[in-house]
Amino acid sequence: MPIRPIRSSDFNALNRLHRLVGWPERSQAGWRWLEENPARVFSGAPSGWVLADEADTPVAMVGNFVQRFHHGPRILHGATGFSIIVPPEHKGASRGLINTFVKQQGMFARYTLNANARSAPLYPKFGMSPFPAQTSALKLSWVVDKLACIQGRVLRKLFGGISAAAATHLGERLMNPRLFRPETLKLPADVVPLRDLSDHSEYADFWRSLVEEDRLLADRSPAMMRWRMSDPDQTIKPLLLGLRRNGRIVGVAVASMGKTNLIEPPCLDILDLAALNTAPDAIETLTAALVANARGMGAAKVRLQVVTPELLEDLGALATTARREGGWGHGHAAIDDPALSEIWSPTPFDGDYAICNRPTPLSARKRKTLAQGAPQGRLSKA
Repeated sequence: MPIRPIRSSDFNALNRLHRLVGWPERSQAGWRWLEENPARVFSGAPSGWVLADEADTPVAMVGNFVQRFHHGPRILHGATGFSIIVPPEHKGASRGLINTFVKQQGMFARYTLNANARSAPLYPKFGMSPFPAQTSALKLSWVVDKLACIQGRVLRKLFGGISAAAATHLGERLMNPRLFRPETLKLPADVVPLRDLSDHSEYADFWRSLVEEDRLLADRSPAMMRWRMSDPDQTIKPLLLGLRRNGRIVGVAVASMGKTNLIEPPCLDILDLAALNTAPDAIETLTAALVANARGMGAAKVRLQVVTPELLEDLGALATTARREGGWGHGHAAIDDPALSEIWSPTPFDGDYAICNRPTPLSARKRKTLAQGAPQGRLSKA
C-alpha cells in the first residue's frame, strides 16, 4: 500500500485512527488550523503522511508538525513527528511512515520530544538519537492536589488495562468546578498575564531581545504566538505569563490545562519557559507562580515534560522539589549539523505537546453556554 501526504479530505479518517487508540480527535476546523501552520506553509512540507488502502483511505498515519527556528539572522526549519498510529492489522507500516518523516528534506532536525514507552524503542532504528542526550528520559511534576492524584492512581489500577473503546463507557472522571471559574490568579507583583500579542507589544520587544542573544530558538514571534493561541479545539485558553523588570518583559511562561484521559485528573502542562540571559532567576520565578496557582485553576499537578540540563539549573530549588517522571527515552532527534545539537535547548514548545495534549473536556452545560456566546473566564478567546 502506498504512503502519500495527508490531504484535507483525510480528516475524518484521521479522527477514526485517533479514536482507535483513544487519542484526542480534532474538529474539522482544528485540522484546518493545523494545516494552516504558517511555518509549514512557508516550508512547503506536508502536514503528515498516511498509508492508504486500495480505496485511497488512510489506514495508518504520522503527523508532521513544522516549526521555524531562529539562530541570530539565520532561519531554519525543523519538524516533529506526532500521532504515529498503526493498527495491528497493518503492523510493520510504521517503518515506512517513520522513514518518510526522517528522510524529508529542508529540515535541520527531524525529532520527537513526546514518544510514549511503546514507540520510544523504534526511533534509534531510524537514525534518531536520544535528545537532549542527558535528560531525554526525564519529566518533572509538582503535585498540588494529592487526593486527586491518589484517586487517579486507583482508577488506573482498576481500569488502566481496558481498551480505548471500552473506556468511553466509564465517563469523564475527576473533573472539578474550579476548571471553568473566571481567572483569579494570585501572582507576585512582577509577574503579569500577557494578553497583548501585537507586533508592537511588550511581548514583541521581549521576542526581539531573545533573538538578539544568538541562540537557536523555535519561533515565538508575536505572529506565531497569535496562531498558536487560536487553536479552535482549545477549551481553556493557554495561560501566558511574563516577568516584568524595570518596565520590560525579561521572561515568559506558557501553560495549558489538559486531561490525559477519562480517568486522570486535570493537569497544568508547562508548554514553554523562556528568559533573557540577563534574568537568570526568571524561569524559577515563573514556574513557582504556575505551581502556586495550579490548584486554584483546577489542576492536580503541574507537569514539565521536556527538560534540559540548562533548564534544570534555571529551575533552581524548584528542581529539587519536583517528582521525577518518565523513565523512557521520550526525546529522539536526527540533526544534520552536530554543532546545532550542541546549542539547541528545547522546551515543550519545540515539541508537539501544544497540539497533542488532550484538552480539558467541557460538560454539556458548558458547551451550551459557549454556544450561546457567554463569557467564561479562561475560556474566553479574547
